[in-house]
Amino acid sequence: SVFMIFLFCVCPTVRHSLRNFYTASTGVPNFPEFVAVGLVDDVQTEYYDSNTQRAVPKQDWMEKATADEAGYWDSQTQISQSNEQIFKVRIDTLKKRFNQTGGVHIVQVMYGCEWDDETGDTNGFSQHGYDGEDFVVFDLRTKTWIAPTPQAVITKHKWDRDTGQNEYLYHYFTQECIDWLKKYVGYGRSTLLRTDLPSVSLLQKTPSSPVTCHASGFYPNKIKLFWTRDGEEVHEDVDHGEILHNHDGTFQKSVDLDLSSVKAEDWGRYSCVFQLYGVMEDIVTKLDPKVIKTNWGKTEIERDGGGKDTFGLFVQLNLRAFVCLNKSQEEKSAVLTTGLC
Repeated sequence: SVFMIFLFCVCPTVRHSLRNFYTASTGVPNFPEFVAVGLVDDVQTEYYDSNTQRAVPKQDWMEKATADEAGYWDSQTQISQSNEQIFKVRIDTLKKRFNQTGGVHIVQVMYGCEWDDETGDTNGFSQHGYDGEDFVVFDLRTKTWIAPTPQAVITKHKWDRDTGQNEYLYHYFTQECIDWLKKYVGYGRSTLLRTDLPSVSLLQKTPSSPVTCHASGFYPNKIKLFWTRDGEEVHEDVDHGEILHNHDGTFQKSVDLDLSSVKAEDWGRYSCVFQLYGVMEDIVTKLDPKVIKTNWGKTEIERDGGGKDTFGLFVQLNLRAFVCLNKSQEEKSAVLTTGLC
């Protein structure tokens, strides 16, 4: 059974994010050599790849960007095309740095900023990776670069010496990026600031498997999903899954509870609780064998409708090109494309 509990609580503030990614690859079949995707509050907003050669909006409300910058999409296309060429060189440079020849290799850059719309607190970040490992990371506080691997020390020293560029990055992450994030949130306010409650199901693959509490269709992704026993949160024998994207822009999450050591008569003491930011109601689902969807009983595990895949993993490359105000095309491209030589 599912019911609501009304609580009077102090809810957390809304922390918005602008995350931009570049991914360049070599040796990966049937995948573009360069991809750029942008996300606002984890919602994909724009996309570019080396096959299409065009930056395009992924949300209708992103068309409003041209009101603040004429030719916005042409500019984004030119930036991505320029960086596509630079990243091809970058992969070759890093392969030499790591004494590599052929094979599959991937260079990734993630950068962006965060803004708390209640406290005004902000943060910026820029992380460069190679073959799935951190390569260099920008320290916003010291305006210097951190090199977690020996092969990155050369790059760190070179970029640390470019104090002018680092000052600009600090300015971008603390001002320009925040300004654009606020604009994007304004463009998509009706979408980004909405709240959607999920459907919550209890699932079990076999009689001896853990019981999975699965919530799908919620928005935003600022949630908490957990098991309780007699009203107290359970931490032992619990396995939390990651928050995943659904195809319709909402999210899903699961949390497993191992009941192998729990007596059948004690199952009724357990409940799954879902909490969504900004909503004063908890969705509480009591652990009742009659409502568990199984692979062996009358109630079979089904896939959610509306394009939501209960056990599917929606993989989304989060990549996007830089947006820099009041900069020439060359300066825009230079923000994150400093050479790695």
